[in-house]
Amino acid sequence: MSMVKESVDVDVPLHTAYNQWTRFEDFPRFMEGVEAVTQLDDRRNHWRTSVGGVSREFDTEIVDQLPDERIAWRTVDGEVEQKGVVTFRSIDATHTAVSLAMDFRPEGLVERAGSAMGMVDRRVKGDLRRFKDFVEERGRDEGGRRGRITPG
Repeated sequence: MSMVKESVDVDVPLHTAYNQWTRFEDFPRFMEGVEAVTQLDDRRNHWRTSVGGVSREFDTEIVDQLPDERIAWRTVDGEVEQKGVVTFRSIDATHTAVSLAMDFRPEGLVERAGSAMGMVDRRVKGDLRRFKDFVEERGRDEGGRRGRITPG
């Protein structure tokens, strides 16, 4: 498994950053290579991605969700193996730190080489930067999923 960790500070309140992140179907608007995310239920999402000409589909399950604090997930079905957590920390009333840590298993020679050269780190950093631009441009959230999901 490979690990990537990245963070970004966004100029919106904590609840705005958190709520926007829970709008999974908006991910293609700021995540490079994500073509679609369909929320299947409170815990599961179906992803369709295309990275470097390789298309993949997979399902993720939220394993821990605490509103305004964290969302942890893992893949449960499909061609991708990953798990991760995104955390949210209030800096002050109008600024939030968003941190993402993800373990993933690169498949094949090209993905392993790309991982070794830091391509995934750069992609995640770019996705977080685009999330920052996306949520700051909106200046507000359009609601989100605020339910509690407990591990186990």
